[in-house]
Amino acid sequence: MLARTICFALQGVDGRPVDVEADVQGGMGGFYMVGLPDTAVRESKERVTSALRNSGYAMPAGRVTVNLSPADLKKEGAAFDLPIAVSILAASRQTALPNLEKTLLLGELSLDGSLTPVRGVLSMVISAHQAGIESVVLPWENGPEAQTLTGMLIYPAKTLREVIDHLSGKLPLPAQIQLSYSDCLKETKPLMDLSLVKGQQGARRALEIAAAGGHNMLMIGVPGSGKTMLARCLPGILPRMTFEEACETTRIHSVAGLIKPGQGLITNRPFRSPHHAVSAPALIGGGSDARPGEISLAHNGVLFLDELPEYAPNVLEALRQPLEDGVATIARVKSRAQYLSQCMLVAGMNPCPCGYYGSRVRACHCGEHAIRRYLGRVSGPLLDRIDLQVEVDAVPVSEITGNTEAESSETVRRRVQAARERQQKRLQGTGLHCNAQMTSAAIQAFCPLSAQAQTILTRAVEKMGMSMRGYTRIIKAARTIADLQGEKDISPAHIAEAIQYRALDSKYWGT
Repeated sequence: MLARTICFALQGVDGRPVDVEADVQGGMGGFYMVGLPDTAVRESKERVTSALRNSGYAMPAGRVTVNLSPADLKKEGAAFDLPIAVSILAASRQTALPNLEKTLLLGELSLDGSLTPVRGVLSMVISAHQAGIESVVLPWENGPEAQTLTGMLIYPAKTLREVIDHLSGKLPLPAQIQLSYSDCLKETKPLMDLSLVKGQQGARRALEIAAAGGHNMLMIGVPGSGKTMLARCLPGILPRMTFEEACETTRIHSVAGLIKPGQGLITNRPFRSPHHAVSAPALIGGGSDARPGEISLAHNGVLFLDELPEYAPNVLEALRQPLEDGVATIARVKSRAQYLSQCMLVAGMNPCPCGYYGSRVRACHCGEHAIRRYLGRVSGPLLDRIDLQVEVDAVPVSEITGNTEAESSETVRRRVQAARERQQKRLQGTGLHCNAQMTSAAIQAFCPLSAQAQTILTRAVEKMGMSMRGYTRIIKAARTIADLQGEKDISPAHIAEAIQYRALDSKYWGT
């Protein structure tokens, strides 16, 4: 007899429907699986066999053939264990299981018949909902991952026996109670509060501008000046993630296998800080199965590269395309995937190998050639893609031990949120969400400059030898400064402040 169940295979962050067909016939015994399964799927034969027996069922004595359709789509992972086991039971008539084609089944089976969590659940459930599937049965630990979705009945289960009793109608499982996104947001807490940062008023101002406009940022300063601490404060002053952004972020992390059992929707903006020994595939994405890289894991959040010159040149250059396009495309011989990578790049670096070139508190002992070689590891094209550059020097002890209270992340976030709302209203209908994403056409439409402002900008570009990309990024930053102050037009003062955040090119790189 033939039986069919529904599962989904991951392709990037999307799910592709897969029909899991089981055919049980008499004759010589054997278990055959076709449909381009990977090693993990082929090994399900042993897991399913033991799980059925330890759950009180029998593995059919005849020939068992399992087909995963479509045959040209590679099937990866252990999520197919549960639909394979259920289809075999239905095909062997050990129990009556109606309406299997309307229920998505996901889950890896342990040898004792218990269900263990799998990766990519949110992506597969969303794709199933779009395909018209009405309900899903999944491992208990994966339930919170899909707890904010509406329009589907979600049944978390702990064992294969519970699933069979539910599908047969003998003992239906209770549907999971879904949460509203506003309930999930109540658990959101900043990674680090800005009130903990002492001094560094210039860097705090640049951080606020970067958050308000979604701009990339570079901090140059002596060791221990607080560059990493400032970067960790950035997610806490960014606007709260929308439900769509939270789903995008969670899907990427789920596909990468970074969602812990029992973890729900990700509501904190990601902060990724890969070590400077990271490879290009690990940063951009890759591997034989085209997994997402750090830049995609930072989607809707912050990618922090500390000690920027220590990264391999090919790794830094690989960042240019996904930073510009907001999408990382991973192409392999047997797979191809696209992952969103709209994140803020924040980099930190020392001004020289010893770290004290230009410092007011300690003398630099590096030679001019060593300094030039060190700074030369950061290319001009990458610097062109960084809107704000700020120096961060050591904080005096008097400021560290003083009783002056600094603004909290929540206070700054409210100003950032107001600036973002002005941008969204202005950019409505363009497909853009913040000033950093503006195209040349958008800049021409929304960023007119007065004659005085244009003169200041032109002179600065000519004197500092900026590229056309640097020219437009100054305008974007000036537009953000105006938004923070609630002003409709870009004034000469806004342009002048934005130019200051590009002045380190000439100081350190001589451009």
